[in-house]
Amino acid sequence: MGIEGGHAIENSLPALREFYRLGVRYMTLTWNNTNDWADARGDKKHNGLTDFGKEVVREMNRLGMLVDVSHVSDKTMSDALDVSKAPLIASHSSARALSKVPRNIPDDLLKRIAKNGGGVMINFYSFFIDQQTVGPQSAERDRRIKAEQDAINEKYKNDPERRAEESDKLEAAHPLPPLPIAKLIDHFDHVVKVAGIDHVGIGADFDGAVDMPEGAGDVSMLPNITYELLKRGYSERDIRKILGGNFLRAFAQAERVAGRTSRSISGDGSTKRINK
Repeated sequence: MGIEGGHAIENSLPALREFYRLGVRYMTLTWNNTNDWADARGDKKHNGLTDFGKEVVREMNRLGMLVDVSHVSDKTMSDALDVSKAPLIASHSSARALSKVPRNIPDDLLKRIAKNGGGVMINFYSFFIDQQTVGPQSAERDRRIKAEQDAINEKYKNDPERRAEESDKLEAAHPLPPLPIAKLIDHFDHVVKVAGIDHVGIGADFDGAVDMPEGAGDVSMLPNITYELLKRGYSERDIRKILGGNFLRAFAQAERVAGRTSRSISGDGSTKRINK
């Protein structure tokens, strides 16, 4: 299990430990909004992580909980990389070099995540894949559905969760023209080029976004990712890394840093017993 948004611990390390006890094994330090100890994307309230935020990262290392840097600002990500002794992940982010949105990761931080031993899980959301194409299309849709969106905002002004759900339904009823799946695979290629084959994975965000590339709209279509990677010349071993092996390896390393694992997981997902 995971938590998206460090707000959930309410500035309490004991609460973080309790979440771990209950089975939480990764936490995104922020969501889109900054909390009391970490800046979200594009925000500079704290200039990254506060001293307490750095303690959160150290405690997550101690517990064996993966630090997730999707949604955070570049400075927060840099600070987390400075502090963390274990691999961290970006659970659902793409490459900023190909789509210039703050939620994507720039090349300098891709390289640092690779050096850290972590991984970047590619987000399938079309806006993150090709902002230049999707941005104008999305703006035009917003104009067309403005009256309906305003009505939702007013009806659920005191219920942000329901407001978000209804907004997603409205957008789903007015889908954008899908991008070709090749544009999605370009992001895998880019992260491999910059960070290496051992530091990329899948973070589709099917439950958090609406518009996806053609042939990549839900979990039933994931075999298309395998097919497209094979077409581009990736070996079966490397594809297994992308499909989950890299994440399992980073997770196992985080557990080893905490001294809580009794097995080793390789990049292709295979396991073997090790002596503590």
